[in-house]
Amino acid sequence: MAAPLTADRLVAALRAEGVTVVEHDGWRTHNRNHAGDWGPVVGVMIHHTVSSGTAASVRICNDGYEGLPGPLCHGVIAKDGTVHLLSAGRANHAGGGDPSVLQAVITETYGTRPPAPREHQGSAGAIDGNSRFYGFECINLGNGVDPWPPAQLLAIERVSAALCHAHSWGARSVIGHSEWSDWKNDPRGFGMPAMRERVQRRLGQDPAKPKPPTTTPTKPPAYEPFPGTSFFRSAPSSPVITAMGRRLVAEDCGRYKTGPGPRWTEADQQSYAAWQRKLGFSGTDADGWPGRASWTALKIPKSR
Repeated sequence: MAAPLTADRLVAALRAEGVTVVEHDGWRTHNRNHAGDWGPVVGVMIHHTVSSGTAASVRICNDGYEGLPGPLCHGVIAKDGTVHLLSAGRANHAGGGDPSVLQAVITETYGTRPPAPREHQGSAGAIDGNSRFYGFECINLGNGVDPWPPAQLLAIERVSAALCHAHSWGARSVIGHSEWSDWKNDPRGFGMPAMRERVQRRLGQDPAKPKPPTTTPTKPPAYEPFPGTSFFRSAPSSPVITAMGRRLVAEDCGRYKTGPGPRWTEADQQSYAAWQRKLGFSGTDADGWPGRASWTALKIPKSR
């Protein structure tokens, strides 16, 4: 989970990844921030427009329609791979979705696919995806026949990798709309597991640089395994505590007057409680004693 990128940082991240960007008039302030939260963000969501033609598709996604005002995404990915930026804030693209999917994206612990969604916009257990995901609409009729040109698929890969690079996410932070809501089927015509593989390969190299002729499989980042709650209750002194504290500070949850340091202190517990609340935990689940789910979500680099 992270604070959303500013408009300037969003453009810079996309261009650094080799994305061809068109900035539409007013896109930096065109948003739905008055309708709900924007952030913290956890990932990227890919859609298809069920439309054809760049100009018409961009207009619909920018303006919206009766019952669903625009912007309907942060950017439209055209058939030629050009990305048309329409918003740098909250957009009406994801709607309600499944909390188990959200947790799987936060922790990036699922396999080929996140758990099958069982919620949708308006269902009793749905949670707001517009506050949590960047959304990109890809121009396609969504009928399973309309082709996906290589340039468009490459742009989807680059856009996804750009945001993953910017937030230190892995490819499992990139999902399709159909993986979020049981009402949706987009994007139709290519598989999100294969797209995540493409994104993960790109994350193993420098932005905007061509892949070398031969590559070595990229090792995933090494994170500290959960040492168990009893580890913290023993007031340990460990480099793991220092690494944890640095991540809490990076997530704007630090409650330290000095440090963080290797010794577990009350400041560590207060900081960790702030992190648990940021994840949506409350009561005894946000008492500052680390649990497996919140620890996994924090993604603490493994001590050397």
